[in-house]
Amino acid sequence: MPSRPAPGSPAPHRQADWPAALLAGLLAGVIFLLLNVLLCQQLLANPWLPLQMPAALVLGVEALPPAPVEGFLVPVAGLVVHLLLAIGFTCLIAFCLHRWGILIGLVGGSLFGLCLYSINYYFVADFVSGFVALRGWLMLASHCVFGAAAGGLYEFLERDHR
Repeated sequence: MPSRPAPGSPAPHRQADWPAALLAGLLAGVIFLLLNVLLCQQLLANPWLPLQMPAALVLGVEALPPAPVEGFLVPVAGLVVHLLLAIGFTCLIAFCLHRWGILIGLVGGSLFGLCLYSINYYFVADFVSGFVALRGWLMLASHCVFGAAAGGLYEFLERDHR
């Protein structure tokens, strides 16, 4: 029979709720993708860009504009990479922020999104040259929305592990 901690002693470390993190990552990834498709269509006239960027990580810069999107390879590769990254980053948010509540999930997740934007557009851009042209408020804002959605959804979905 598991023993309970003595009164006044620190609570045992609780692990993140990984099923909640996976679902939150999937949902936040879809929100991020839809937001970027809408913004890129309206402001950049290229709704494929949110799928071309993650596809370029595995297919190379040939997947980036001005190359036309023909066939299913670029969209499918982009979608798979995008969702895997979204789930992975949400798991990292869950590991760091679990059990702090929805408000911290939203704010902390948004700050995580800001860090993610900085890494993507100021480090990864050195290796995938097409990313440099997309530095700016559009991607900054959408990364912050992704982080807030991931953190908030995770905290909302997290089960109580008592």
